[in-house]
Amino acid sequence: MLVNSKKILLDAKKGGYGLPAPDYLDIDSARVYAKVAEKFNMPLLLSYPQLLDSNFPLKEAAVVGKLIAEQSSVPVALHLDHGEDVDFIKRAIDLGFTSVMIDASMETFENNVKKTLEVVEYAHQRGVSVEAEIGHVGHGEYPTESSVPTESVYTEVDEAVKFAELTGVDSLAVSIGTLHGFYAKSMVPKLNFERLDDINKALNIPLVLHGGSGSGDDNLCLCVKKGITKINIFTDLLVGAINQINNDKPDKYPVLKQSADKGMYDVLSHYYEIFTNVK
Repeated sequence: MLVNSKKILLDAKKGGYGLPAPDYLDIDSARVYAKVAEKFNMPLLLSYPQLLDSNFPLKEAAVVGKLIAEQSSVPVALHLDHGEDVDFIKRAIDLGFTSVMIDASMETFENNVKKTLEVVEYAHQRGVSVEAEIGHVGHGEYPTESSVPTESVYTEVDEAVKFAELTGVDSLAVSIGTLHGFYAKSMVPKLNFERLDDINKALNIPLVLHGGSGSGDDNLCLCVKKGITKINIFTDLLVGAINQINNDKPDKYPVLKQSADKGMYDVLSHYYEIFTNVK
């Protein structure tokens, strides 16, 4: 069933568990993600990043996402990930996305607030939930979500509180040391859990972590314990698909796609298992 993300994330916050948010890049990956969510009988945050628009146009992604969501037996939020401009985000909403992210985290605090407010006003009038980012999660050595590597900027607690109050966002992505894409030399990042703890205590809205791939199970589970309810996963799914293909060595294209699907299925199953059973 198609829903927005507000109740999904509030339930996760109340229940003390986290949910992986996988980016889909075609109907096959979207179908795989829904099957995993149904296996665990948990909601799905089916995410589509604006960056994919040139290869998988927004209009097509909306049709695919809505079809998968409406056929699913679990709640599915069709989420626009890393919406970079307001007009694109509004188009996504008009096409049926039920949850959107406005990412103006590299702009000034004032511009971030201004853009986020415009999105919140448009989205909330249409029953759509909004995620924004304060601080900035950078891009790793081989980024998958940006063509330009950038440095992370840690989220400041007072700015996060002020931003949430000024914008009325439904969830907030924070930066505590993760990166999008691949970490250099497969390093595991050192995360600032003290900062996360302070942010969580200061805010009553769900918190989001971007750059979950490659960050390490122990790190991510501790993030959930300290208040993160949504963890974005994309790179690890792509790696899982490639690893399965390399393992199976398929010689026919349909079989290759089955291998890719299995790789993604197994990776997402792993994250559902550990995020929803944090002790």
